[in-house]
Amino acid sequence: QVLVVESGGGLVQAGGSLRLSCAASGRTFSHYGMGWFRQAPGKEREFVATINWTGGSIYYADSVKGRFSISRDNAKNTVYLQMDSLKPEDTAVYYCAAGRAYFSSSDYNDYAYWGQGTQVTVSS
Repeated sequence: QVLVVESGGGLVQAGGSLRLSCAASGRTFSHYGMGWFRQAPGKEREFVATINWTGGSIYYADSVKGRFSISRDNAKNTVYLQMDSLKPEDTAVYYCAAGRAYFSSSDYNDYAYWGQGTQVTVSS
């Protein structure tokens, strides 16, 4: 059984920063792509960022490009999402997902395992 656990959410003022962490266990972490998604109240879950197994292929949603940065530490079985210049519209539950294969992907269907989510609230 693969377990995915997010941490690092919280309340921050607009313009501030947060770093989310996601630890995955139960399989060889370094063999799989990872992704971050988010869901705001009343909205569908949306793609935020993704990273492939080596960290050499990274993609971002246009809404976070230039402000968020995804990275991974395969020795620690952990993927990170550094969020800077946060805006109120970034408020959402952020989900980490472990991919079905090695590549990076913005399609939630390419992810097999999901965490419970961590709340990020950005006040204006």
